[in-house]
This record gives sequence, C-alpha cells and structure tokens, in this order.
Amino acid sequence: MSKYPFSEIELKWQAYWEEHKTFRAAEDPAVPKDKRRYVLDMFPYPSGQGLHVGHPEGYTATDIYCRYLRMAGYNVLHPMGFDAFGLPAENYAIKTGTHPAITTAANIAKFRSQIKALGFSYDWDREVDTSSEDYYQWTQWIFLQLYKKGLAYEAESPINFCPSCKTGLANEEVKDGLCERCGEKVVRKRIRQWILKITAYADKLLEDLDTLDWPEPVKLMQRNWIGRSEGANVVFKVAGTTTQVPSPKSQVPSIEVYTTRPDTLFGATYMVLAPEHPLVSVITTPEQKAAVAAYLDEAARKSDLERTDLAKEKTGVFTGAYAQNPVNGENIPIWIADYVLASYGTGAIMAVPAHDERDWAFAKKFGLPIVQVVDGGRGTGDGDPSPTECTTADGWAVNSGPFTGLPTAEAKVKVTAWLEERGLGRKAVNYKLRDWIFSRQRYWGEPIPVVHCERCGIVPLPESALPLRLPAVTSYAPTGTGESPLSLMSDWVNTTCPACGGPAKRETNTMPQWAGSCWYYLRYLDPHNGSAFAAPDKIAYWTPVDLYVGGVEHAVLHLLYSRFWHKVLYDLGLVPTKEPFQRLVNQGMILGEDNQKMSKSRGNVINPDDIVRTYGADSMRVYEMFMGPLEVSKPWMTAGLVGVQRFLERVWAISEKVESGGRGALGESGVGSGESQEDAASDSKSQVPSPQLKLLHQTIKKVTQDTASLNFNTAISQMMIYSNELAKLPAVPRALWEPFVQLLSPYAPHLGEELWERLGHSGSVSQSPWPAWDEALCAAQEILIVVQVNGRVRDKFSCPPDTPRAALEEKAQALPGVRKWTDGAAVARVITVPGKLVNIVLKEGGMS
Repeated sequence: MSKYPFSEIELKWQAYWEEHKTFRAAEDPAVPKDKRRYVLDMFPYPSGQGLHVGHPEGYTATDIYCRYLRMAGYNVLHPMGFDAFGLPAENYAIKTGTHPAITTAANIAKFRSQIKALGFSYDWDREVDTSSEDYYQWTQWIFLQLYKKGLAYEAESPINFCPSCKTGLANEEVKDGLCERCGEKVVRKRIRQWILKITAYADKLLEDLDTLDWPEPVKLMQRNWIGRSEGANVVFKVAGTTTQVPSPKSQVPSIEVYTTRPDTLFGATYMVLAPEHPLVSVITTPEQKAAVAAYLDEAARKSDLERTDLAKEKTGVFTGAYAQNPVNGENIPIWIADYVLASYGTGAIMAVPAHDERDWAFAKKFGLPIVQVVDGGRGTGDGDPSPTECTTADGWAVNSGPFTGLPTAEAKVKVTAWLEERGLGRKAVNYKLRDWIFSRQRYWGEPIPVVHCERCGIVPLPESALPLRLPAVTSYAPTGTGESPLSLMSDWVNTTCPACGGPAKRETNTMPQWAGSCWYYLRYLDPHNGSAFAAPDKIAYWTPVDLYVGGVEHAVLHLLYSRFWHKVLYDLGLVPTKEPFQRLVNQGMILGEDNQKMSKSRGNVINPDDIVRTYGADSMRVYEMFMGPLEVSKPWMTAGLVGVQRFLERVWAISEKVESGGRGALGESGVGSGESQEDAASDSKSQVPSPQLKLLHQTIKKVTQDTASLNFNTAISQMMIYSNELAKLPAVPRALWEPFVQLLSPYAPHLGEELWERLGHSGSVSQSPWPAWDEALCAAQEILIVVQVNGRVRDKFSCPPDTPRAALEEKAQALPGVRKWTDGAAVARVITVPGKLVNIVLKEGGMS
C-alpha cells in the first residue's frame, strides 16, 4: 500500500485550479435567480503575522458549502479580498520608515499564498484591495453621495482620543475604556471631525432587522446599540442661584431633558448636567467655579464607557444654581456628573432617585432628597416618606398631584399631555445610537475628497477629480494636534477651490478603516469597472449576499456600518435591496490547546503553514470542520488532527482496491455510453452487496442534508462510518466508491480531485453533478431491539421500524432468552422505547 502523498497532490491540484480558472463565476442569464448563490467571507486585514488556524475555520466552511452548491447545479459567486487600510501598517511605517503600501503589499502576498495553500475555491479574478486607488476612488465617490444627501458633516465635538495612536476613535472602537487597537487608556478631547449621520437611519436599521436570517444575539446587540426609546422632552427653567424663584421679567435660561418616565416628574429632586453641557459655564456661581473647573478636567480624562459604568462610584459637583420643577414648582439643585453624557439625549437629566439606581446612588452619596412617586400597590397612599431601596418597576403613581392613582402607562401619557398643553414639554423619541465619528488623524486611509475655501466654505471635489490620491509624506507620525501627517504636506494641502477657483486647503483627516469594508461586497461584483462601483445588471444578478460568515465581534461595527451605507445606496436607487446580507453565520472561535484564546503572549498560536506542511491542507480542513458545530468555540487538539489524517490515509488505501470495471451508479458521471442513469442504478443494485448499497444511500442523504445546513462535523462522521465499512471489503465496487469520492471532494478537495482522476475522469470533480439518494434504500428495513429484564440485557430481536408498541412487548416477552428469567415471576411493568429497547421490570422478589 502506497503512502498518501498529500504534498505532491495538493500542489498539483492548486496549480490546476489556477490554470483553468475552475472557480471563476460568470453572470449567466440562463441561470434562474433561485439557482444563484452569493457566499461571502468577512475579508481579512492582512497583518504581518499572517493567518493562524482560527482564520481558515469560516473560510473552510464557506468553501465546502460553495463546492457542494456548484455540484448541486447552482451558479456560485465566492470571492476574496483584503481590508488593507489600517493602523498596524501605519504604526510599522512610523517605526521603520517603510511606506505602509509596501508593508501592506507584502502582507497581502503572504495571506494570498496561505489561503491558496488551503485549496479554497475563490474566484481570484475578483480580488479587491481597499487601499488600491481603483478601489478607494469609489469609497470616496460614495462619501460624496453621503455628503450631497446631507449625511456627512463637519463639527467640533468631544470624542474618544487615543494618546498613543494620536487619533480619534468611534465609541465602538473603545473596549473597557481602552483603545481597541493598542490597549492605551482613552481620553476625551474636543477636535474637528467629519461625522456621518447614521442616526437618520436609526428606525430603518431597527425595522429591517426583522427581515434578516441572523443569529438572534447579533440582532439584539444591534437593537440595544441603536437603543430606541419613547418618552418626553421636559423643560426646566433655571431658577437662579438660590431656592427663590426669579423675577418674571428676567431672562431665564432653561434646561431641556429627555426622560422615558415622565410619570415620575413629581419625584425629580435634583438635576444633573453633563460636564460638556453649554450651560455649565453660564449657571455656575462664582463660589463654585473652582470646584467645577477641577471636576471638568477630571471628567475629560475618562471615556464614555468609564463614565457610564454602573459599578463605579458616583462623582459630581454642585453648580450653585437651581431649576424649577415644571409640575410642582419646586426649586431643585443643578449638579454636574460624568455619568451623564452630552451625546445622549440633551446632555441633561432630571434625577428621580427613588426610581433610578444611578440617581439613587448619587443622592445617597451627596445627601439629596428622595421622594417615592411610584408604588407597587394601587396608588392609594402617599408612598413611603423614607424609602429604603430604589424601585424601578412600573406601578401606580403616588405623591403625584392630580395623577396620583394612575397606572404607570396611563400616567406617562397624561403627564406628557399636561406638559404639551402648557408648553413645558412634548412627546419624544430618543436613541442611544450616536452619529458616526468618521475621520481619523492618520495617514494610511482614504483621503476625504473635499476642500476648505475661505469664500465658499466646504466644497466637495467633482467626481471627475477622483481618486484623490494619498501623497508621499516625509513622516507618518501623527501630529497629536488634531491634524494628520497630511497637514504637513503644504504642496498637497494648498490647492484651488473647484467652485470659485480661489485658494483652498484640502481636508487632511482621512477615513477610518471601516470605510472600505462598508461596501466591498459590491465591488466584488464588478471589480475592474472604471466608470461605476459596479454595473447595475451585475448588482441585480447577485445581490443580496445569501450567506455571510464571520466573527460575532463585528456585530455593532462593520455590520451596522455596512447596513447604513447600503440603505443610503438603496435610497439613491443604486442597489435593488434594502439589506446587504440576508443570512449571517458567526463561526465559533478556535482556542489553543490550553482552552484559551490564541495569542502570541500565551504561546499557544498554531501556524497553519506548519499544519499544512506536516499533515496536509485537506487534513486541516477536515479536522477544523470535525471539531464540533461551526458556531461553537472549541479547543485545538493535535491528537484529533492526527485522527483525521488517518481517516484520509484510509480513504487513500481503499482507493487502491477499487474494482476497475463498471461505471458509477449515480449521476451522469457514473453512466456508461448508451446507458441511462436509471439503467445504471438498476444494474448497480444487482451487482453491489445490499448492506453496503443501503449504507451508501444513507450516507449520500446524510452528507447532503448536513452540508446544506452547515452541519459539517456530522457529515464527516457519516463519511468515516461509510469508509470503515468499505475498508472491510476485499475489493470495492466502483458503484460504491465513485459517489463517495464526490461526497468527500468538497471537504478534502485535493484528495477528491486525485481520486476522481484515478477513476478515469477528465476535468474537475467539482464540475460533476452531486450524487442523489434513493429514499427506498435509505429506509431501515429492520431495526434491532434490545430486550432487558430488570435493566439487564437478556435477548435481542429484529423488526420493522414502525412495529407498534404492543407488538414489541409481546415479541419481547416470548423470546426464549427472556422467558428464562421471567417464567414464574410477576411482571410489575414493561418499559418500551420504540425503535430501541423493551425493559421488563419484575415485581419485588421476582428473578433478576
């Protein structure tokens, strides 16, 4: 028996696929819409470390699925590309002086080589690189459409700022108060930024989640991130610096707050402003200015996540000013606290400590009044004058003037109406979602295609001027002043205004890495088009993406941003669907052998190059799918990989005893000249041993259904069972072997191709039709029933699978091996599990 030469075979077939462009996709109009599939992997950022074994898990899953679909008669688009802009390449450039484009190109070459070595069936003619000029020209073009639609604007705003990366970060890029990229503690800083108005699409982003076949946890994360709530905006007039109401003739500033609980207004005993609120400097008294200034400085050093952490101790400072509660006329103190954000609602809150846990903690710390206004009873009393705990649940209004006794839902409506009648408030809808901080103070990103003109203001470049290319710079280091390294390139910055022809300056901020990944799935459709981001007929042919596979970590980053851009393009009539990705699957994480997340610091990273070199690409592919369900995280176990390699070696060994005569029984490839498929199948049934033929059809059915539903581990298990049975035969009939080779080929494509060729076929096995099963042969004609007496096996018998319970029990009790133990004993009960066993339980004192 010759050893399975995986290294030689894998190189051979990778070269064949590349030479013949085996997996090139074309827009064949003869293929109906329901026989087209667009299957997409989340494309990688090409880091210098290359792939680790976790990366190919999702790629392998989609590759198996795509190979199966092609053989099942589908026209499949399965592309790959690279998300090439990003901080790591720029940070490397800062350290070494190497241009990020050079580093990125080298990294892409490494990634491409590693991906091809695993035998994935991508259409490489459609490869994209988000940092290439012919790609980011269209990223810039889409930005201009956003700008023209009023969805891109410039503003100076407080942002998350990383002192190490020296750039602004979106809220989504801050994890536990730290920069997602470098781990540095994030601070707050006011800076000039470009912002995208994603909030304009908040309702559409929420509503259309219901139309998607996505994991419920991901949809819940997006719903929570968008955070839609209904309530009321309420106006509190500033009452001066004492508890006295100011003169009606004086100019009175007011503070507007948003609340989801207008029914609790009578329990508002103080107000809180965000440190950034514009009224802070207006209403703070001279006596409190020093304390307020110190507190503002302290708050500026914290990220939004730190400030809103429910577990942290509450901090704050009194402004010295008061506001008038609009429902009862009482003056309440105005405080400043960092747990209130300027970016949420109005940047001010009314504090109801009896019914809000944060307000309760704050009031307890600073000795502020607590008044109960919601009771779990029927609202007939005055409530607890000294509540001992915060209650946030609905109930009935107490201590609430004319609204006392109303249930919470009704009180909300009536209090809001009362405020509207008096011009003191109005019904409102609010969102946690903030507009997207879009610009970065870095070099390695898409230039923003606008200029600043003293006469005209902000002027977009004409579309004919795109792409606006990144210039060469002498230093890649961020300036840390709020401007990118581009600001130092005076020859590039100073330009002319496209509107008036006067002097102007280019925008020096660049786009974030998310920009290129917002729409890459569309560029795959027509990657070489120089006149549009993609031709309309190609967009209509393939979209939406039928299956999108990637990590759950992108739930509120890339996925939300892509949905936003796609909806804008839909409203502009440029794409035919409201959503980009119809079905989403999140693969689980592959952990190290120590059950920890793979990382260089833990020393548990597995390099796929080493695995391919030692065990072969097919072994790695099959092992990663055999580890467990796709969506579940699981630890890498080299011992399991060895077992899978043995399985493939056994398949190779079986191939050496396949009978040379005859043709396969299933599919056109197994039909001899002048012989119909039906005749060939009938002929094979008369030649092939019955048990193996039945197992073959059961295997075809199982593998087909499991592959179609992405349950790859159980499909592999069934193929292992079948191969074990074939291994027992002294010679393997071709009719039993050829369909198995086709079933195996999506999972172990190199081996599948080699075995297909050895069967005498020309061309790729991926272009052969998928085998079909005969349902009559799949049904188990008889099953084995185990019979127990008092839980111990005493006999067995075979019967049809649909045998009634009564007949099973009668047959079991008549068996000689059972009667030996039951004759003369009284039966207490009979436990029957149809299709499995009959257990006869004897009365106490009976035989056992």
